[in-house]
Amino acid sequence: MQLLTDYLRPDQAAILQNNARVKVIAMGRRWGKTVMSGVYALTIAQHGGAVAWVAPTFRNSRPLWRFCEAAVNPQAVTVHRAEREITFPQGGRIGIYSADNDVSIRGESFDLVIIDEAAQVKEETYSDVILPTIADRDGRIMLISTPRGRNWFFAEYLKAKERGAAWNAPSNANPMPTIQRAYDMAKERVTARAFRQEWQAEFIDDGSFFTNVEASATATAQDKAQAGHEYTIGVDWARASGGDYTVFAVIDATTRELVNVARMQGQAFDVQRNRLADLCRRFNDAPILAEYNSMGMPLVEDLQRAGLPVSAFTTTAATKHEIITGLALALEQGELKLLNDAVVLGELQAYEMKQRAGLPSYSAPDGLHDDTVIALALAWQQCNSGVGVLFEV
Repeated sequence: MQLLTDYLRPDQAAILQNNARVKVIAMGRRWGKTVMSGVYALTIAQHGGAVAWVAPTFRNSRPLWRFCEAAVNPQAVTVHRAEREITFPQGGRIGIYSADNDVSIRGESFDLVIIDEAAQVKEETYSDVILPTIADRDGRIMLISTPRGRNWFFAEYLKAKERGAAWNAPSNANPMPTIQRAYDMAKERVTARAFRQEWQAEFIDDGSFFTNVEASATATAQDKAQAGHEYTIGVDWARASGGDYTVFAVIDATTRELVNVARMQGQAFDVQRNRLADLCRRFNDAPILAEYNSMGMPLVEDLQRAGLPVSAFTTTAATKHEIITGLALALEQGELKLLNDAVVLGELQAYEMKQRAGLPSYSAPDGLHDDTVIALALAWQQCNSGVGVLFEV
């Protein structure tokens, strides 16, 4: 079958020319996955085949649809924008689907299914919904993704590797100068773990997330502000009746050091508020970034009414990912010094990341605490967003 080789590099063309029924491609960001997948889909559809191009979510599917629309001659095909489907004169078709709405895929039949960012798709969607769609046509499947831990996509990669039908390459295998620059920039701006996974396309185990923890423990404790220094405070609240701790973490923004950590357990909210107000005054009315979820809402609002420089931080999967990865990068690159405190170091060293569909999850192992980690991450977020500027999410 002749391919649209004008769009492809030799390494991409070699993958498509392989006759394996199931191909697994693990590549770094910007390697050229969308272009290669699109050429494959168009080639099959132009020869009368039915193609499903599946993305993890509807939002993820937009680049796929834009590629298809741009690549076809609108005078020679029928474009169904509402259904995100293109039909060809020879009877072929390309449909864009979302894995999180698998009802639209069930009952369909395809000659080729391409699963984009497959590592973010649920395993049961692949096995129970997608695989049956190629059964009666003896169809083919291409799983293509940036790795996301050692999940079902990794297992499929290993099985395909035994058959000679798996490929793995970093982002800089794409020779475009813009990609080379992005690769070099990412090496400096993301954590080593994220760079290995997202740009070098490595399959990395879940586990301890922070690095360089003990080497960073060179800060000097402070009980009050030093002349000419600016500070930020991060707050993670806890209920008086629970087993968690309320933690206030103070960073000297001038020297980039964690200089004070206050932890309390089983204290009433008015005691927590008073302790925080006192700490804020002792450190030059330092701007505070405090968790706003649940119990944090009335506490933050009370402190704001009292005139304290408090900003609210609403924790979601996305905002937690932002502050935790920001803290990890600061420690890894030696930008933040820590107190040589057993609780601080212990929580950071135990803290775990677990891969899942979408963003990773971050937490302490079962039975351990992460209150200090969250307070420190909030203080660093406030510090890094500009001292004296209240950061709000």
